Amino acid sequence: MTQGIIAVMIIFTIFVAPLWVIFHYVTKSRTSKMLSREDEQLLADLWQMAKKMEARIQSLETILNTESPDLRKKS
Repeated sequence: MTQGIIAVMIIFTIFVAPLWVIFHYVTKSRTSKMLSREDEQLLADLWQMAKKMEARIQSLETILNTESPDLRKKS
């Protein structure tokens, strides 16, 4: 009886446990390469804010060029 338990433990330790650990970390590696839903939402929000900021900067540059066309030549 105890020899059977020892044999099962040896087989588990030699074959099953290392494969289990390897597959665990392979799975962890694959999931860490993907963005979470929160990260995707944050990225989308940042993209929208960047687009708005780009439009505002463009508007400001247009206003500045209209009011003071020589401003960029002085810098």
